[in-house]
Amino acid sequence: DLTKINTYSLTGICYSTACGRISYTYGFEGPCFSVDTACSSFLTALHLATISLRNYDADTAVVGGASLMLTPVIGVAFSKLKAICHDGHCKTFDDSADGYGRGEGAGVIILKRLSDAERDNDNILGVIRATGINQDGKSNGLTAPNGESQRNIIEETLKRSGLKKSDIDYIETHGTGTSLGDPIEVNAIKEGYCDNANRQKPLYIGSVKSNIGHL
Repeated sequence: DLTKINTYSLTGICYSTACGRISYTYGFEGPCFSVDTACSSFLTALHLATISLRNYDADTAVVGGASLMLTPVIGVAFSKLKAICHDGHCKTFDDSADGYGRGEGAGVIILKRLSDAERDNDNILGVIRATGINQDGKSNGLTAPNGESQRNIIEETLKRSGLKKSDIDYIETHGTGTSLGDPIEVNAIKEGYCDNANRQKPLYIGSVKSNIGHL
């Protein structure tokens, strides 16, 4: 109904507006932008925030992600694509996996350079050693992941972090609960993190999507 469009229709549906309103409300300055890379939006924003901190474009970064089901369009489209499970649950790494279950939620983390956080006596919950992003490139189709591309970014990011494969204990996976994507991801992790000749301890993998759905 075009007659119901008003100024709030603009600020309510434009991705670019959300981050600007947050910065306006809190008085944040410096780089401010929204990122839409589908499932990887939050991690991509995190990657870009670490670059801003390293380049001293900002001293503190607020990185947030949100998933809201405001219209039926995405749900209907992915159902017709047969990408959504029948029972609404992500059954990650399970024989019964038949698609992903959509979920709603939001999360925010605050980033600072480690030296600044230590100087300010901040409550440090974790340290990011390195980040990395890439695109699958050519694969078997729009919804088909590229295992080789995934393995390559794992190896590149490990090298950048200065960590060894054996230093990694746990992987929080994409783990959507699809019969196509999950095995490709697991094999990429196995190839990227597991050197059977040197690894003496198990590498655990999991996906919180099994608990809260695909946000």
